[in-house]
Amino acid sequence: MSTAAKILLIDDDPGIVDTVARVMSDEGYEVTVEKRGDDGLARATGDTFNVVVTDLRMPGLNGLDLVRQLHAARPRLPIILITAFGSTQTAIEATKFGAYDYLLKPFEIPQLLELIHRAVNSNRLMSEPVTLGEPGAARDAIVGQSAAMQSIYKEIGRIAARPVNVLIRGETGTGKELIARAIYQNSDRANAPFVAINCAAIPETLLESELFGHERGAFTGADARRIGRFEQASHGTIFLDEIGDMTPGTQVKLLRVLQERCIQRLGGREAIPVDVRVLAATHHDLETAIREKHFREDLYYRLNVVVVHLPALRQRKEDIPALVNYFLTKYGPELGHPSPSIHPDAVVFLQSYPWPGNVRELENAVRKALLLSQGYTVNVDHVRAALHKDGDDAASGDGQTLAEYVAGLLAAAQRGEGHEVHARVLESAERELFRQAIELAHGNQAKAARWLGVSRITMKAKLVQFGLHPVIDAS
Repeated sequence: MSTAAKILLIDDDPGIVDTVARVMSDEGYEVTVEKRGDDGLARATGDTFNVVVTDLRMPGLNGLDLVRQLHAARPRLPIILITAFGSTQTAIEATKFGAYDYLLKPFEIPQLLELIHRAVNSNRLMSEPVTLGEPGAARDAIVGQSAAMQSIYKEIGRIAARPVNVLIRGETGTGKELIARAIYQNSDRANAPFVAINCAAIPETLLESELFGHERGAFTGADARRIGRFEQASHGTIFLDEIGDMTPGTQVKLLRVLQERCIQRLGGREAIPVDVRVLAATHHDLETAIREKHFREDLYYRLNVVVVHLPALRQRKEDIPALVNYFLTKYGPELGHPSPSIHPDAVVFLQSYPWPGNVRELENAVRKALLLSQGYTVNVDHVRAALHKDGDDAASGDGQTLAEYVAGLLAAAQRGEGHEVHARVLESAERELFRQAIELAHGNQAKAARWLGVSRITMKAKLVQFGLHPVIDAS
């Protein structure tokens, strides 16, 4: 089981400390408190933390000086500054010294938790190494020795240190974010920020503000100036995932950033210089999108300086045994199997499967099969069940509408080839509900349970039942 993310809270206000520390603990974080800026700096440089949350005004050392000194000592450690409403300009100045973001008092607890979660995830992306070729001590690895993957490793080595934009292409589930992290970690910007944003996961009306920031009054609810992800990534790297889903209006503004190396906050007139390397990824056919006028050709050529094409898993099936062993080793201890094993016939079965979901689907299947094996050797039956390919299944929910799935099950039952359609549909729906909730919450059980309106005990039980990852994805 992964350990909880560690948060250092530096503040001398007892009311804020008590409330914030309690809420963060309830969310599963391990919280350490310091009341003086100088003590907080000493603790942050002497111990290991995932995020620092600090007030601006406190005895010993003010927040601005703390940000400057701590960022110099721990450049990959995100620092969140909490400040009074009238100190917005000071907070923005702190971002220039390396602060990850800031929050203005008074603030809502969900705002703080969302910011902490993003910062924890950013710390994970920057700090957890991505190994190439074979899994080593690192938790995250790009695994495979096939000719296709050898070409990918050579390409990463060739382009990582070069100051060029990179477009990473491949089907969903092929590991595009891991490739982006590997490029970042092997670049000369490895000690500067790495900021990732999924363009498809943010509503169209908010994406522009997320990327470029906004001025106070720019739109309803914009009650203070906010910096965007490009300013957060200053001197570092920004990873724009699912770039093909970006709207035409935002595409125009991104093109201007790439051409002029400046951003303009929403509602503002000031041109703000940014020194950021752009890595982008998509599973879309951009050439077709250009012909159909959904994607700008000039933006395509700006992003397309260097292209990394990730092969689908079905195109490198010789890597499946190594990937299976990697996932067994990765998830075995978490699921109570310190020395997991798999029968050779099960590996052969996995190599024969078409893998429409690629490496991500294989990872989920191995994790579920491990759970089903209950500590014994994983066999073909466990794998079939994990893939919802039991002998009497007429269809699975993968890639189908609910109506199609139900129709397939009822048709099979009518032929005498299936049974318990009601229970199977309900189970499939419930599995998908909990899967999407825990993924959207990035593994945070308390948050997912709150969204679904269930208890944390129920949440944990369902994660175990369905073989879903039951830990915070940021620790």
